[in-house]
Amino acid sequence: MITPAVHTPALPTAPQGRVPAQGVPPEQAGGRAERRSAGGDPDRGRTLLALTAARTGSPDDVARFVAAFDADVRRYIGFLQPDTDGVEDLAQETMLRALLSLHRFEGRSSARTWLLSIARRTVVDSVRRASARPRLSDAADWQREAEWRQARNVPGFDEGLALRGLLESLCAERREAFVLTQLWGVPYDDAAALCRCPVGTVRSRVSRARAELLRLLREAEEHSPAPVPGEDAGVAA
Repeated sequence: MITPAVHTPALPTAPQGRVPAQGVPPEQAGGRAERRSAGGDPDRGRTLLALTAARTGSPDDVARFVAAFDADVRRYIGFLQPDTDGVEDLAQETMLRALLSLHRFEGRSSARTWLLSIARRTVVDSVRRASARPRLSDAADWQREAEWRQARNVPGFDEGLALRGLLESLCAERREAFVLTQLWGVPYDDAAALCRCPVGTVRSRVSRARAELLRLLREAEEHSPAPVPGEDAGVAA
């Protein structure tokens, strides 16, 4: 008897010949993606994409999976490693690692949480490798500088740069917790799994990050130069 399509994501291991452990409740065997479906999990659609790609291995399904998460992976790596050098390579390495282990993805967490955990390990491994050698000048530095100057003409660039500067002033642990939960909306339990710490620790880091950001904003406002009298009128004239 062919399993109905609606139940396929709950049994992603069937094509590999593995049998779920005896006594495991269906919701655990099916993964968190199934359990969240009733609650309207915003990542459910992308998790189903990952499960489909894991099950079929179809180039089209895999391409859809990669396209759905590419931006998230790049942004996450960028926040973990503020130095933009190497983000492209790390993103590609993350996706390669994910594709090599995609057949083992069972939906026990959202696909985004699973993929970001791979990105985090990739960054950590990269830092460990880089710590053993000095940073060398790249021949393409001039090109990155030109692209950077060009980007300054994009509307909202300065505001985004200011936000990034504030976030980079936080320690890495607080920055990661704040970005995951407050900017990306990752649930606290998933953020805890990514950060490899208790949920309470994540909440504490977010609280302290928020307090520090507010303090930095107040200091920036206090030290901002006062407007020159008549300046606006002169410009208008």
